[in-house]
Amino acid sequence: MDVANPLHPIAVLIDELKSDQDDLRLKSVQSLGQIAAALGVERTRNELVPFITESCDDNDDILKGLASVLGTLVPHVGGADHAHTLLPPLESLCLVEDSAVRDAAIASLHTISDILPPHMHTAHMFPLIKRLCDQDWYTSRVSAALAVPVAYVKAGPGQRQGYLDMFRKLCGDDTPMCRRAAAKALPQLVEAVGPGEPETLQQCVQMFEQLSTDDQDSVKLLCANVCVALAKALSPPLVAEQLLPRALKIATDGSWRVRWSMANVLETLCTSMGNEITESKIAPIYKRLLEDSEPEVRGVAASKMSGVLALMGPSLIIDMFLPLVRIIIKDASDHVRVAMAGSVVGIAPVLGKDLTIEHMLPIFLQFLKDQNSDVRLNIISQLQNINSIVGVDLLSQSLLPAIVELAEDQQWRVRLSIIEYIPLLAGSLGVEFFNEKLSALCMTWLGDNVFSIREAAVRNLSRLTEVFGTEWSATNIVPKVMLLYGHSNYLFRMTALASIQSLAAVHGNEVLKNVILPLVLKATKDPVPNIRFNVAKTLQALAAKLDQEDVRTHVKPALSAMCADEDIDVKYFAQEALAAC
Repeated sequence: MDVANPLHPIAVLIDELKSDQDDLRLKSVQSLGQIAAALGVERTRNELVPFITESCDDNDDILKGLASVLGTLVPHVGGADHAHTLLPPLESLCLVEDSAVRDAAIASLHTISDILPPHMHTAHMFPLIKRLCDQDWYTSRVSAALAVPVAYVKAGPGQRQGYLDMFRKLCGDDTPMCRRAAAKALPQLVEAVGPGEPETLQQCVQMFEQLSTDDQDSVKLLCANVCVALAKALSPPLVAEQLLPRALKIATDGSWRVRWSMANVLETLCTSMGNEITESKIAPIYKRLLEDSEPEVRGVAASKMSGVLALMGPSLIIDMFLPLVRIIIKDASDHVRVAMAGSVVGIAPVLGKDLTIEHMLPIFLQFLKDQNSDVRLNIISQLQNINSIVGVDLLSQSLLPAIVELAEDQQWRVRLSIIEYIPLLAGSLGVEFFNEKLSALCMTWLGDNVFSIREAAVRNLSRLTEVFGTEWSATNIVPKVMLLYGHSNYLFRMTALASIQSLAAVHGNEVLKNVILPLVLKATKDPVPNIRFNVAKTLQALAAKLDQEDVRTHVKPALSAMCADEDIDVKYFAQEALAAC
């Protein structure tokens, strides 16, 4: 073979399609677009596609790659008018047992279905899905269920009922996997039908009712998503009459996984149904889910509280749901309390200031006393929202003990989380409260025995400076950092240098020149080499902010002297810094 020939690489790829080595075949499959472009439209349709169709008996990785690539070959077979030539290999791939291969084939089918002209869709796509639906092996029927919704959109009026008949047959299939696929695809079919076809929607409701009474939990738990789709498409009277009774049965099913699935979509369901139906019909369902015997169900229901209760009136919230919240505060499951703490703050805007102070504030404060640190963190992370409604004075009495307790938690990740919330709290609490109660705590973190905590504490100083301003920082933070450098432990001095670098980025020339630079120049004589080479790095950072005259008269001489240091690392970083200046 002539290696100089520009088509040689393509010839190699074609040969690799027939290779015995899996990796070579996979590489060639991924390059089918290049092969098709080289062969041209006619040869791709007449030679490459038939060869691919005959090659659909391979390992799953290669078949998955093939299924994904086929959807991109439409331009290489002559565009939309010839896209149907790609359907035979995809039909074969829809029969494969591996679900990843089938999913990729269905995705390519969807792509081609959107492209096909109506007459080609009638002639080729409908018969393909009909053949899949009538196959004996369940994998083809699963693929048919997933293919129907997209095909329905492009089908003509005469074929749409045919698709619905196929789908109804799949909803009652003897194989649970097929019914599960139908339940998974039904929300897409409902969306494809839309409110403009009320009679067809009624057929979808019947399919939903059939699937929601299935004897397999894996089928019923998918019906919660169908509820959401139907709630968006049906009129409010039909929602109340046809949908809600079935939704209630799902929410009270004997399987906790089925109940969990309904709790998980309840917020979206309520949004679709509106305030009136949520208050009159959904509220009792939601109450039962919050009282469920399984913590997994209570947890997901609690996590949806802010969204669900936002559609209800204050009186209903106070009478029906706040008593449940007070019970959940003492729930034996940490997971449930954490979920509730993350969502309960969202009730405050619905109730308003007075009712929040009367009913919600004691709940917030009780959550702040929870033994689980994640519960307390979830409340603290939302204190800005609480503060905007009730004011800081009512929170500060219990807020500070909770923060201090979290700041001293034995788990360093908990301490790290509270550090990250400090700038947010600072903006809410105000400078006076912060200086009095929290400023010393921020400096304490700089001496933590975990490096990640010290690192976060350093970043925290610059973020606080951005909140309160450089004047506040120059008065309250910089002097304390200067004192920290005088500590006998070299790790504290290292942290002080890191803090100086962080603060230098937000301070002006005056503080850098008169306060920070003298200390850094003094640190060039530190007895610990690790300190000295970090001093070199700090001087390099300061040089970018200082006036050129200060760099020439102070920074460069100090770095030049450090270039003669006896420690090789100090010399290296000093030379690097000097070159950068």
